[in-house]
Amino acid sequence: MNPPAESALPYTDTKPQGSPDFYYAVNATFRFILQRLGSEGWRRYLAEMGRGYFAPVNRQWSEGGLPAVARYWRAFFAAEPGSVVEVVEQPDRVELQVRECPAIKHLRAGGREIVAEYCQHCYFLGAARAEAAGLSMRLTGGNGSCCHTYARAAADQPPQDLRQIKEARS
Repeated sequence: MNPPAESALPYTDTKPQGSPDFYYAVNATFRFILQRLGSEGWRRYLAEMGRGYFAPVNRQWSEGGLPAVARYWRAFFAAEPGSVVEVVEQPDRVELQVRECPAIKHLRAGGREIVAEYCQHCYFLGAARAEAAGLSMRLTGGNGSCCHTYARAAADQPPQDLRQIKEARS
């Protein structure tokens, strides 16, 4: 099965969903980076990935605005095994209402010790991507259920309070 030519995702795949075991690798990678480089090094890693690796998506967002953000996240979560997410478009923002995070769900089901900062990665990665596209991003919740808000930079969202992002727990 090949994705449509106008896919919102920057890659092609032959399967309709990814493998949830990828979350094990992500969790282990975060643990490794946090142990070797500390929190600041981990945050730099995520910001660089957000600006560099995701540059094609960031350009789509910059050119297509909030509708492009919504299209991307709908396609992304359709390919994530076990996600329960609603993408809500408003005139001034797009909200990802994550009712059940596929990563946290799979890590728990597999008995993995989840990196406490796991949920913060969505903010640091998302904020770098949003900024590259002329948008802002904020995150509330975590530990299996959260809300991501993407808005035009001019929407003047208050600064992110990292205390609003719950620690992940096994």
